[in-house]
Amino acid sequence: MQTPFKPIDFLSRDVAVERRGDGTILLQSNHPLKPYETHVPAFLAKWAREAPDRVWLAQRRGPDREWLKLTYGEAKRQVDAVTQALIDRGFGPDKPVMILSSNSIEFALLTMAAMQARAPMAPVSPAYSVMSQDHAKLRYVFDLIKPGMVFVQNGEIYARALAALDLEGMLLVHVDKAPPEMQSLPWSELLATRPTDAVARSIEQIDAKTVGKFLFTSGSTGMPKAVINTQEMMCANLAMSQMARTRKADDPPAVMLDWLPWNHTMGGNATFQGNLAEGGTTYIDDGKPLPGLFEETLRNLREISPTYFANVPAGYAMLATALEKDDGLAKRFFKNLNSLAYGGATLPNDLYERMEALAVKHTGYRLPFVTGWGSTETAPTATTVHWASERVGLIGLPFPEVQLKLVPTGEEGRYELRLKSVIVTPGYFRRPDLTAQMFDEEGFYKIGDAGRFVDPNDPSWGLIFDGRVVEDFKLMSGTFVLVGTLRTTAIAAASPVLQDAVICGQDREYVGLLGFPNIAACRRLADDDGAKLTAAELLAHPAVVGTLRDGLARMNAECKGSSMRVRRAILMAEPPSVDGHEITDKGYINQRATLDRRRVLVDKLYAGGDGVIDIP
Repeated sequence: MQTPFKPIDFLSRDVAVERRGDGTILLQSNHPLKPYETHVPAFLAKWAREAPDRVWLAQRRGPDREWLKLTYGEAKRQVDAVTQALIDRGFGPDKPVMILSSNSIEFALLTMAAMQARAPMAPVSPAYSVMSQDHAKLRYVFDLIKPGMVFVQNGEIYARALAALDLEGMLLVHVDKAPPEMQSLPWSELLATRPTDAVARSIEQIDAKTVGKFLFTSGSTGMPKAVINTQEMMCANLAMSQMARTRKADDPPAVMLDWLPWNHTMGGNATFQGNLAEGGTTYIDDGKPLPGLFEETLRNLREISPTYFANVPAGYAMLATALEKDDGLAKRFFKNLNSLAYGGATLPNDLYERMEALAVKHTGYRLPFVTGWGSTETAPTATTVHWASERVGLIGLPFPEVQLKLVPTGEEGRYELRLKSVIVTPGYFRRPDLTAQMFDEEGFYKIGDAGRFVDPNDPSWGLIFDGRVVEDFKLMSGTFVLVGTLRTTAIAAASPVLQDAVICGQDREYVGLLGFPNIAACRRLADDDGAKLTAAELLAHPAVVGTLRDGLARMNAECKGSSMRVRRAILMAEPPSVDGHEITDKGYINQRATLDRRRVLVDKLYAGGDGVIDIP
C-alpha cells in the first residue's frame, strides 16, 4: 500500500470542456475567481496592520553573515519613506525605476515604494551587467524603458555596466558602495525622507490598469521585450494561486527560502509577491543550484525549516544527494514542509522518487510536488497542478478565470496551447508591432507551447507539457521531432553527464544532440584522473563518454520512432553564452540561438569524426 500524501486542502478539479467541430477544445475551471486586491502594496499594508512584528524579509549581511531581519511594520515605514522620496523627485507613471542588482531587502522595499508612487518598476537580469562583455542587452532595455532612476546594491560590482550607460540627468542610487567616479545617492538618504499625506494620495490613485512592472523576456529571438505587468494582472494571479490551495485560519505563517531571481516573472511575481500576499516570511537565499553556490543554500537550510520549497530540477538533484547523506539536515528540512514545487524543466522521475522516499522517512507522508505553466506575459501562472499527483511532468488545469484553447497541431493528441484571461498582458512596451502578433483572431494569447491530456477521455486529470511548437522541426523523412520532450528525456537518460542540451536535425536524416556537460559530475565519473584533466580531456574520458553513450542507447532502445532517438552527440567545452543569447539568467537554454551560434558544431556533428559520439 502506498504511503499517503500529507493532507492539504486543494481546489477541486472541476472543469468545463467545449469541443468544436474542427478539433479545437476550450477548457476552463468552473470555479469563479474570488475578489482580489487592487494593487500589490495593499498586502504590505494589510500585514503591517495585522502582524507588524512578524518578520517579512531576512538576508545574511556583514562579515559574520548573520541574518538581518525586517518586520512588516518596519518595512511599511521604510517603504513609505522611499515612496515620499520618489514623489519628491517627480517619479510616477512616466518615470520608471530600474533595478540592476540581485535579490535584496532594498530591492524588495524599492519595488513596493515604486508601486506606491505609481512608477513602473523595471528589474533587469544581473547577468546583463556582470556576466555580459558587451552590455548590448543592458543598453537596449535601458534605452527602451528610459528610467528616471537606476538602482544598484553595490556600485563597485556594477561600475563597468553603469559606465556603458548614458546616465546624464539620471538619479543613480547605491546601497553598499558608491560606484567609482560617479555621482550616486546613498540609499540611506531615501530612507531618511519624512512621509507626508502625498504617499496616501498616490496609493489611492492606483487602479487595476496601473503598470506595476516591466518584466523582460529572455530575448530568445533577438533583444528582450518589456512585458507590461499591470496591478490587476498580478493581483488576479495571486488570488488564483491562493484558491488552488486553501490555507486554514490556524495555519502558521508561511516560511520560504527563496533564490529565484526577482527580475524574473516566477521569482518576482509568484514567489516573492506570493509569500507577501500570504503574510509569510521570506529568507533571501544567496545560494543557487550550481556547483560551488549550492553550499550556501544548504547552510541556510541547516537553520531554516521552510513550509514550502521551490527549485529547478538541477537544484533538487543536489538537494536530494545532501539530504540522503545528512539526517540532521533532512529532519530540519522536512520539519514544517507541506509541499514542494519545481519549474523550468520536467522533474526526472528518479528525483521525484528520491525526494518522496526522504519525505516518508522523515515525516511519514509523501509530499505533493506541484508545478504550473505560464510565461512572463501571464503574470506568470495560467495552469497549476492543484492536487496530489502520482506523477511528474504535468502542467495541470487552468486556474479560475483562465480560458484555455487547445488547437490541434496535426499530431494525434497534441495541441497548441493558447489562453485568454485577466492575467494576460496588454502587450509589449513601445512595441505595438510585436503586441499585434501575440493574439489570434479570437483574442487568445499564442504562447507557443504544446500539450496533451493525461487522459483524453477525462480532461480533469490535466495536461502534460509537450514542448515548444516554435522549436519543433521535421527530419528529412517528414517526421516531427518534439524538441522539448526529447531534450528532457535525453538529459535524464544521460544523467549525470548532461547539465543541458540542444536538439539538432532539422531537414537532416536523424536527430543529433549538442550537450552542455555537468563538469563537476564528469570529474567524479573520471575518478582520480578528473581533477588533473583539462575540460577537453575530461569530455573525451572513457567513463564520461561511456556514461553518455550507454544512457542514450538505453533511451533509444525504449523509444518508438526515429523522432525520439539520438544517433550522435557532441559534448561542448564552451559554456552557454549570455551575450550570444544562449542562456537566460534562470539558466534556460535558448535552442534557436544556440544552434545558430554553433552552426560549425552542428555541421561537425553530422560529418562525424573526432569528438563525435555515435549512439547505437
